[in-house]
Amino acid sequence: MASASAPASASASAFEYAPAPESRSVVDIAPSYGLFIDGEFTDAADGKVFKTISPSTEEVLSEVARAGAEDVDRAVKAARKAFEKWSALPGSERAKYLFRIARIIQERSRELAVLETLDNGKPIKETRDADLPLVAAHFFYYAGWADKLDHAGYGANPRPLGVAGQVIPWNFPLLMLAWKIAPALATGNTVVLKPAETTPLSALFFADICRQAGLPKGVVNIIPGYGEAGAALVEHPDVNKVAFTGSTAVGKAIARQVAGTHKKVTLELGGKGANIVFDDAPIDQAVEGIVTGIFFNQGQVCCAGSRLLVQESIQDELLDSLKRRLSTLRLGDPLDKNTDIGAINSAEQLARITALADTGEAEGAERWSAPCDLPSSGYWFAPTLFTGVTQAHTVARDEIFGPVLSVLSFRTPDEAVAKANNSQYGLSAGIWTEKGSRILAVANKLRAGVIWANTFNKFDPTSPFGGYKESGFGREGGRHGLEAYLDV
Repeated sequence: MASASAPASASASAFEYAPAPESRSVVDIAPSYGLFIDGEFTDAADGKVFKTISPSTEEVLSEVARAGAEDVDRAVKAARKAFEKWSALPGSERAKYLFRIARIIQERSRELAVLETLDNGKPIKETRDADLPLVAAHFFYYAGWADKLDHAGYGANPRPLGVAGQVIPWNFPLLMLAWKIAPALATGNTVVLKPAETTPLSALFFADICRQAGLPKGVVNIIPGYGEAGAALVEHPDVNKVAFTGSTAVGKAIARQVAGTHKKVTLELGGKGANIVFDDAPIDQAVEGIVTGIFFNQGQVCCAGSRLLVQESIQDELLDSLKRRLSTLRLGDPLDKNTDIGAINSAEQLARITALADTGEAEGAERWSAPCDLPSSGYWFAPTLFTGVTQAHTVARDEIFGPVLSVLSFRTPDEAVAKANNSQYGLSAGIWTEKGSRILAVANKLRAGVIWANTFNKFDPTSPFGGYKESGFGREGGRHGLEAYLDV
């Protein structure tokens, strides 16, 4: 594996590597940010702040107000007050605001992509080419639904729920915001959103976009903070809808908190997706899909294809090809347009990935990492795969949420299905074969919310996303994503 901080060796490529950094000058990060409540930036009631740092360099990017219970209450009150007028607007009027937000996101996409890369650590080519286009697309898509809710299949004149309390993770900060806020606003709800404490900046920039779009005060409120702020938001008696994306452990705690209340809930939680490669699959195409499935965003993806199930007869050939491909990936400066593997989001997440990988080795699985130089500062983990893995291994069962792939083999389609379904999770799966009949037959037996055929990690705002079992319940995206925000 080549490092993006140094030229590639002549043996690795016929071409010399030249750094191609995206300029940081396109984004202006203020030294401090407040909470965004009722259309204004404000300090936390107790004056607490926290620092957000860049995972690739460990430099402090900004100081951010830290919301507490009193701030959550202020934000919910602002959203409740705004709900009366916002929900009374005709859908066509709400759509105008959503269209405006979508266009501003497009206009500011370069700025937002650089910001997201700085605050999250993922490569600029992912924020620029995947995250930002999808963010705008979600707002465009739900803007189109705002005046057509009578025809969404949920009865005549479906009504909004009220105030939506939304808690999002750090792996796709702006995209998860779009998944939550766009359908909520289209259906006439108002929002209080808590971004993750390690990635608050793009949500705060989105608050500025709301002001730029002329969105009425209080319709969207952004309250950065730690876990206690999220808990206070979930527990608040005047929140009608809870939407959470994150770990299964926190999702279970939220389910317990809201049990017996009037609150509507959607939970999108962990995953341990199976990527199944049959012996008739196109090997080179499958290898690209495997790399996308587990090494996109450094594997910090809930629907990552973190379990590779490969048919026994092609296992050696596929693994040789996969290792060759991994040796060409570039790890390093996330702002370099050539970088494939960026930084792990936080020291805490790096420690978890490291501990689980060490456990896999201790349990007897064979560990392989492409040779590469890790930068001296920041949080880095080389793309790694484990072979000789059984279903009993921790690396085959637990969500690692990092660039670590566990390889298991199978002989028959039934065995592949049984191994794929042998998980407490059920968020995603991939099937690689040239036979359409096999795709349909296997897909119908897999207990996963999203199943890709001869591709992986493809997203579209028109397509619903969600899981089974401990991967949560409810759907986001598509027509199905409207139901979570409507009284049907």
